[in-house]
Amino acid sequence: MKRPGENIIEVRGVRNQFGAQVVHDGLDLDVRRGEILSVVGGSGTGKSVLLRTIVGLNRPAAGTVSVFGEDLLTLPPARRSAVERRFGVLFQKGALFSSLTVAENVALPLIEHAGLKAADAARLARLKIALAGLPANAGDKYPSDLSGGMVKRAALARALALDPDILFLDEPTAGLDPIGAAAFDQLILTLRDALGLTVFIVTHDLDTIYTITDRIAVLAQKKVLINDTLAAVAATDDAWIREYFHGPRGRAAADAAQASGCEPESTPEQT
Repeated sequence: MKRPGENIIEVRGVRNQFGAQVVHDGLDLDVRRGEILSVVGGSGTGKSVLLRTIVGLNRPAAGTVSVFGEDLLTLPPARRSAVERRFGVLFQKGALFSSLTVAENVALPLIEHAGLKAADAARLARLKIALAGLPANAGDKYPSDLSGGMVKRAALARALALDPDILFLDEPTAGLDPIGAAAFDQLILTLRDALGLTVFIVTHDLDTIYTITDRIAVLAQKKVLINDTLAAVAATDDAWIREYFHGPRGRAAADAAQASGCEPESTPEQT
């Protein structure tokens, strides 16, 4: 796995609360430059809420979110918008505009946020579509004409439109068949290495975790219980972690990763 650098995201003491429901309380998290970090946890632990908090779609009740060394919650609107344009976000169901073609979906942020003319945005959109591993004719199709895997790649092309530094992926392989999911995982790994991206993934996919993840953050008890390498997390004495990583599916994913040469490091890297 790639050796990441300094912290690019720092979450400190975050509390997320919706009415009487407290989702996070005193949550801390570090994400390192250049790493692929997977966020896992049981149902209701607020994995997607955490992602939305970091990208600015949810304002926490307390705490700080620092990205690129800047506190997003205290920045003036113009500066905060500039920082957030360095994010690429792929939502779980793609969130493509159904009335626009794939190329038009990808070109839209280039026109709205980068100020490109329509013709220039269209040319650049075609490059992003190719970068996401889609055939050239996919750009002329509407989201309803695409398979689930192609929708994911189209949404990825749009997330890459503004050349982000950080890529946020919410359940990127959900709904994909095993072959499509594996291909998508390898695409993310290739893009991270080629473009120098930092990748933040919310996932339940054990194959993703075992094959491309540098570190894993486990959400439990309204906090990040542990944020470390796979070897360190799998060795943690916690009932949910034991069931998740050492149950039948976890063992199968571990065996597959070992067979492909992606077994976890034997020496845990402490944070």
